[in-house]
Amino acid sequence: MNGSAQGLLLLNTSFFSNFSFRGFCRLSVVRRSQQCHGLRRGFSKSMACSVENCDMGSGVVHPATDAYAGEAVEALKAGKVIAVPTDTLYGFACDACSLEAINRIYEIKGRRHTSPLAICVGDVSDITRFAVTDHLPHGLLDSLLPGPVTVVLKRGESSVLEQSLNPGLDSIGVRVPDCNFIRTIARASETALALTSANLSGQPSSLSTKDFENLWEHCAFVYDGGLIPSSRAGSTVVDLTTPQRYRILRPGSAKEETVAILEKHSFVETVTS
Repeated sequence: MNGSAQGLLLLNTSFFSNFSFRGFCRLSVVRRSQQCHGLRRGFSKSMACSVENCDMGSGVVHPATDAYAGEAVEALKAGKVIAVPTDTLYGFACDACSLEAINRIYEIKGRRHTSPLAICVGDVSDITRFAVTDHLPHGLLDSLLPGPVTVVLKRGESSVLEQSLNPGLDSIGVRVPDCNFIRTIARASETALALTSANLSGQPSSLSTKDFENLWEHCAFVYDGGLIPSSRAGSTVVDLTTPQRYRILRPGSAKEETVAILEKHSFVETVTS
């Protein structure tokens, strides 16, 4: 196993979350997009607030609704860490191109810097800005995402990601959660978000904001989307760096559905001893 693969296998099992497919029933028993409140594809300027006027408080809790999307974007642009719901777990998010914010996430979780972080983008079409996808068959990513799957891809020389994000690895895990709130703020931020589970490293993942109440103070804002109707298995993590081959790095909550889609596109599993 090469160094890149070994690094990816260190991915915190409580991190990646979530999945859904087009052509298959959505994996979430209750669609998280409904739980996360129906946000529009954007938000008006009146909904945004400036860094100066926003109270970048310690763990201020707001509902995960469109009324607070602008505030969340401003916090991210200011290099802050926020807590957000996804379709399976609550997570800590920050600007993936901010070294200071990335380091802050590691500090909050008490996580080793050798454990990689994944990124979240607003739409499947955004993935090409951060990772190599031209070796994948047309329609594959749209079949897997949005939903509880993390696809691991090569960064490529044209990736705009901060080089200090997961140094030493030439691949990156990418998520598009089936949750409108985090997708809306990712779109409006015009960048990728570094995303990891909202918990101390090694502790159980969070399905409600109360589960990580002891960590609120370390976040600029905590966005409450209610109780997430999910297990704590997290997303299925699949390595798609090699043409027509796949490798399951973590079974997660959607392994069977993921494998079915990959095999429909004539992918063959890479089995490691």
